[in-house]
Amino acid sequence: MIERLQKNTVLVTGGAGFIGSNLCETLLANNINTVCLDNFATGKRKNIEPFLENENFKLIEGDIRNLDDCHNGCNGVDFILHQAALGSVPRSINDPITTNDVNTSGFLNMLVAARDAKVKRFVYAASSSTYGDSEALPKIEDKIGNPLSPYAITKYVNELYAEIFNKTYGLDTIGLRYFNVFGRRQDPNGAYAAVIPLFVKQFINHESPIINGDGTYSRDFTYIDNVVQMNIRAITTENKEALNNVYNCAYGERTTLVELTAYLKEYLSEFDSKIKHVEIKHRENRAGDIPHSLASIDKAKQLLNYNPKFDISNGLKEAVTWYWKNL
Repeated sequence: MIERLQKNTVLVTGGAGFIGSNLCETLLANNINTVCLDNFATGKRKNIEPFLENENFKLIEGDIRNLDDCHNGCNGVDFILHQAALGSVPRSINDPITTNDVNTSGFLNMLVAARDAKVKRFVYAASSSTYGDSEALPKIEDKIGNPLSPYAITKYVNELYAEIFNKTYGLDTIGLRYFNVFGRRQDPNGAYAAVIPLFVKQFINHESPIINGDGTYSRDFTYIDNVVQMNIRAITTENKEALNNVYNCAYGERTTLVELTAYLKEYLSEFDSKIKHVEIKHRENRAGDIPHSLASIDKAKQLLNYNPKFDISNGLKEAVTWYWKNL
C-alpha cells in the first residue's frame, strides 16, 4: 500500500503537530520523501527533532495564511496531507477571527497552491464537529446538522471548498472527519489541551481531573495509529470511487467520560498505585459541546479498505505507556 509512494514526495502541513508528526514518522519509516510545513504556533520542534537528520525529510517553516509559503511548500510535491489548523471548539469561541484565518483562509491558500503545483491528491483533516446539532447516531457522512461553534463552521467550509476545487479545477481531494483523536505526542499542556492527555497529566500529578457535566457525554475516541492508517489509505487508494468524498475517521464505538477516567485510572495505576485514589470532580457542561458522538465507519471500510486496529482500551494502554515515559 504505502510502497506506492516511494517515488513521490508528500507534504504534511502541520507536520510538527500531534497528528502531523505521526504521519511524518510513518512516511519516513517507509523511505518516502517528506516535506513538513509548520509555523510552530501549536506544533512542537521536539516532535520533529528525530527527523531532521533524515535525508528524506525537509522542514519548511511557514504559515498557511501566507500564500507564498503555501506555494513554497507545494513545490515539487505529489501528494498533500493537510493537517495544519487551529483546533479546539473553546479556542474558536474565544477567538473566532484567528480560527477562521487559519482554518478557512489558510485552507483556501493550500488548495490554490495545490492546484497550481498540479498535486495528484489533497487529503485534509476534516472534523466530526461538522455534525453539529444532529442527534442521529451513528453519524453518517451525508447527514449533518447545524454547526455549534466557529470551529465547526470553518471545518464544514473546508469540505465545501474541497468539493468546488474538484469540480472547477479537477483537484482530487479526500476529507477525513476526525473523531477525538488521541495518542503519543498529543500535548497535555495549555488552555486548550484535549481531554485524554490533560487527564493523564493530572492523574500522574495526583490532581483531580474535572469532567464537564455528569460524565455521561460520550465520544468515539480514536487512537492515532488508526488515523495514520486512514490517511495512508486515502493517498494511496487506486479506487476512483473513493476520491472526492468525505469519510468518518474513527473506531466506531463510543465511550463516556466516566468510562474514560476509569480506564485511565486502571492503566496508570499499574505505574503508580496512588492514582487509584485520585478523586474525579465535575463542573457544568461546556458551551458548544455535543452530548454524544459515534461514527459509522462503513463508508471508509467499503471505499478505502479502512481497518482500524486499536479500540479505546488498546489505544489507551499504548498512550498511557508513552505518556508515563515522556511526561
